Amino acid sequence: MPHADIAGVEATPRTRLRWWTELPLILLVYACYSAGRLLARGDVSSAVDHGLAILDLEKALYLNAEHPLNRLFTSEPWLGVPADFWYASLHYLVTPVLLVWLFRSRTVHYRAARTWLMTSTFIGLIGFTLLPTCPPRLLADGHGFVDTMAQYSSYGWWAGEASAPKGLGGMTNQYAAMPSLHVGWALWCGVILWRFGGTRLTKVAAVAYPLITTIVVMGTANHYFLDAVAGAAVMGVGLLLAPYVMRIMDRARERFGMGATPVGAAVGTVAAGKVAAGAVARNAVARDAVAPVTVGSGATSSSIVSGGCQTSAGERIPRQRESRFGSGAEPSASSQDAGDGAAAPAR
Repeated sequence: MPHADIAGVEATPRTRLRWWTELPLILLVYACYSAGRLLARGDVSSAVDHGLAILDLEKALYLNAEHPLNRLFTSEPWLGVPADFWYASLHYLVTPVLLVWLFRSRTVHYRAARTWLMTSTFIGLIGFTLLPTCPPRLLADGHGFVDTMAQYSSYGWWAGEASAPKGLGGMTNQYAAMPSLHVGWALWCGVILWRFGGTRLTKVAAVAYPLITTIVVMGTANHYFLDAVAGAAVMGVGLLLAPYVMRIMDRARERFGMGATPVGAAVGTVAAGKVAAGAVARNAVARDAVAPVTVGSGATSSSIVSGGCQTSAGERIPRQRESRFGSGAEPSASSQDAGDGAAAPAR
């Protein structure tokens, strides 16, 4: 996977996020997803043609995982029923749970991960609109697929109309097979678990969850193998576009005055204040330590030594040499030029 995912998740500008702004945003995106599926129903005959074209392409590529998996799930209820529950529920549960977990415990990575997921979802909606596709379970019986969710509908809340609850099948688009966002969202969950889980169990789940989801969507006859491939590709494109989407959102916030204070900027301001305060303190100490000192005969002049430790006129300091200067001459900075009558240099 390109490094852009890690850079996008870790190294992006962070803003202070609040759950009461994030929750409506996520609900809005999901509402757009659901509405988009409804609006993109398309012509049934075109959807069937697209589904048959995918089957023909898979035959040309010698790909035929759907038929054996579907026969296995149809003949073995102990596999088919859990697979139907998996298909009907987990993408509604696992994805939100991981979003909440990121928001609470991996805050610095949350915004990029959420943007990646939402960008990919909108790309999937474009695919539903431009390429309505009939899933294998809705093809004619001669193509050899059985709708396992209709077969095992007595075990769950669904009927024969995708994973929608009984009586609500008209509220979903059954011709939104390409790409498979079940697989795409599962792949997102796998990446998040692998990158931020931190334990061996989460790494196992990171691999198992998208892999099992791919098997389930084909075994239940809800998607073709190429639908799953397209779902992974959509996540890859969304990953590449996520940093640009975040930049656009940041500029929009700045332009309309809706942006929150970046966390990095706040930390930088505090650090700069501490550095400035330290510099002021050091300068004050330096001024106190290096006060101006003058030597003169005036009573108001500051002495080199304190008043309690002055020498008398005829007193000589050990190792002090005689001055070669006349009266009133200024001694030089050299210690060799200091005479008996000169003031003792500061030590």
